[in-house]
Amino acid sequence: MKITKKLFLCFALIALLASCKTETKDASSTTTVTETEKSAQEKTGQAFIKDEGGTPNALQLAIQSEDHTTLVAAVQAAGVENALVNVGPLTVFAPNDAAFAKIDETTLNDLLKPENKAKLAFILTHHVAPSNYPIETLEKNAEKNRKLYMASGKYLEVTTKDGNIYVDGNRIIGTVNVSNGWVHVLEDVMLPKD
Repeated sequence: MKITKKLFLCFALIALLASCKTETKDASSTTTVTETEKSAQEKTGQAFIKDEGGTPNALQLAIQSEDHTTLVAAVQAAGVENALVNVGPLTVFAPNDAAFAKIDETTLNDLLKPENKAKLAFILTHHVAPSNYPIETLEKNAEKNRKLYMASGKYLEVTTKDGNIYVDGNRIIGTVNVSNGWVHVLEDVMLPKD
């Protein structure tokens, strides 16, 4: 009987140690999952590389501009930062804050919701041409009635009127050369018609 009690205690002790060891494994696997989730949530890609010198790219220019805070918020909400730092050449038609203010506030807030990320990304890529379009080229395209191919897959018309250039009926009010192409500031947001 004493041997049976000793065996029982030994088995109990072994079972206790085994359960402690299992709990340790579960805790470490939970830690690993948590660390993996954190690293998956971290922003990666060219857009998040720090560059202290040199000519800014399209995204860096927008971030530095006090007049493009809504555009930057929209780019971040859509998760398309890396598209704006692509080596290019690319041309970004960047609506300023005043342009975004023309959009109904409810519509704008709705677009910034996580569930509308794909729709917002489409609208933003509708403002990016995967090509090099300085002002002179835009003027030539308007003269020759050529349309611009946008990253959204749509084509936009370029026109001139009273010495101004319009893209899809939206006036360009400023132009900046950036390291990966051109940024043309628009006075309106180009919302796709379909």
